[in-house]
Amino acid sequence: MFTGLIREMAKVESFVGSLLTIKASYKPKIGDSIAINGACLTVVQIKNGSFSVELSPESQSVLALENYKNEVHIEPAMMMGDRFEGHIVQGHVDCIGKIVAIKNNGNSADFYIELPKEYMKFVIPKGSITVDGVSLTVNDVIGTKNQFRLTIIPHTIENTLFKTYKINSKVNIETDMFARYIYNMFKGSKDKLDWDTVDSIMARY
Repeated sequence: MFTGLIREMAKVESFVGSLLTIKASYKPKIGDSIAINGACLTVVQIKNGSFSVELSPESQSVLALENYKNEVHIEPAMMMGDRFEGHIVQGHVDCIGKIVAIKNNGNSADFYIELPKEYMKFVIPKGSITVDGVSLTVNDVIGTKNQFRLTIIPHTIENTLFKTYKINSKVNIETDMFARYIYNMFKGSKDKLDWDTVDSIMARY
């Protein structure tokens, strides 16, 4: 389990075949879980000043591998008793999103991200989403375009991969765990399933 708060921007030392080697200040142990650009991976090797994780063919098929070079976001798994910030993140990437627009607002920037249509039902206005492992709040959902809007402050841009993103950049997306669970709980309901209906159902209990 993770929070979506990046511990460190680490350096990619190599990515050969299925083995990704990271140079970082953080020192994990063999078998530790660590989120790299939002994907929960297992540490399989440790060297002096670096560690390696293995990406299965399944992992490689669902990740935006173009971002596994130069710098990457890393976040170790939460420990019992850790301070909880961000939101509950599983490290299970749902899909790849594409940045379709970036609009500067002076003291912030709006990023518009397009998703495959089947994942838009899990994206909720003012809900949580994880982009390359970063916990963020959805400002708007543009359902007709399968897009959502994020507003990113300068601190986040300067200290994450957001400073490198351009139009058509691809990113790992993990939708909100609670949205996925609630949708699956009520998808068999006779009521028309949208978020207004879910709110109405929940209010009955």
